[in-house]
Amino acid sequence: MTPPQPPSKKSDPAKTGSPQSSAPRVSGNPAKQAQISLTVKEQREQKRREKLAEYQAQLAKRRRGKIVWWAVGSVATLVVIAVVAASFLFAPAPPATYTAGGTGATIDGVETFANTSEHVEGTVDYPQSPPAGGPHNAIWLNCGIYDVPQTSENAVHSMEHGAIWVTYDAAKISGDQLAALKSQLPSSYVILSPYDGLDSALVLTGWNHQLKLDSATDPRIPTFFEEYWRSQTVPEPGALCTGALDGPGKQ
Repeated sequence: MTPPQPPSKKSDPAKTGSPQSSAPRVSGNPAKQAQISLTVKEQREQKRREKLAEYQAQLAKRRRGKIVWWAVGSVATLVVIAVVAASFLFAPAPPATYTAGGTGATIDGVETFANTSEHVEGTVDYPQSPPAGGPHNAIWLNCGIYDVPQTSENAVHSMEHGAIWVTYDAAKISGDQLAALKSQLPSSYVILSPYDGLDSALVLTGWNHQLKLDSATDPRIPTFFEEYWRSQTVPEPGALCTGALDGPGKQ
């Protein structure tokens, strides 16, 4: 019979150097070690803060973008408003409007003549200055605004068609006076030009009718146009005032 064995002694891991040590795991990388040291809850909280910071950064970027576009849009709107306002402010005044045909009104200062109508060549010695009708060139002067004197023989032909010839002394009518005169002109059937040797500041001439004036703001100017512009008593009413001769200095 085998004799009983004495109880064996359990080995102590701490004493034997067993690998089952309870000491915390250590990493050689400080950043890795710091991450290992965080609890799961701390890691989640850190990620939440990172996402929040990223979201706030995106919001701030969007706000800056909106502010920039708002500023650009506001400036562009102001520029458009300024351009529109300037177009109204500096746009030329529309031409005056008159009714063709006349009413038979009497205008103080208007002289009346009895010139005949015929086509001739060369120059004509007219009894009025500027001429108010009479023999004239076969080619009419195109209506419009001229800044130099025009040939009378062509301008008289235009008056035969119902145009008004507005002549002025350039030494007396200029600047604001000239602008005031232009503002009272219709868009067609009118010739404006300087004229040498006038005995008044300006003269309005229709076929066989003439009015001499001292100022471009005289209230008889529009009255004269209402009465004699495109008159039906001219030799060739309704004939063209375009499509013929452009004189020098036409604007």
